[in-house]
Amino acid sequence: MADAVGSIDTPDAQDEAQEPKKKARKGGKRAKKGPFKRLALFYRQVIAELRKVVWPTRNQLTSYTTVVIFFVAVMIALVTVIDYGLNHAAKYVFG
Repeated sequence: MADAVGSIDTPDAQDEAQEPKKKARKGGKRAKKGPFKRLALFYRQVIAELRKVVWPTRNQLTSYTTVVIFFVAVMIALVTVIDYGLNHAAKYVFG
């Protein structure tokens, strides 16, 4: 029994007709530019992306830093307690 809409395995003929055929290019647009122009383009794009970043305020940064330091201190304490316990358990078992 066939599905009226189609299945995943057999795409609709309509989808196949809409996909344009692409020719393979050698090198593309990058091959036409020199290494310094590509490097300059990269830095311009980096700066453009950094302008889009929403930077935290000083209060947010302070609270985030405090949370991270507290979390790291708790994790250090937890690992220390587990290490201490396993150390004593190993000494008890192996003498």
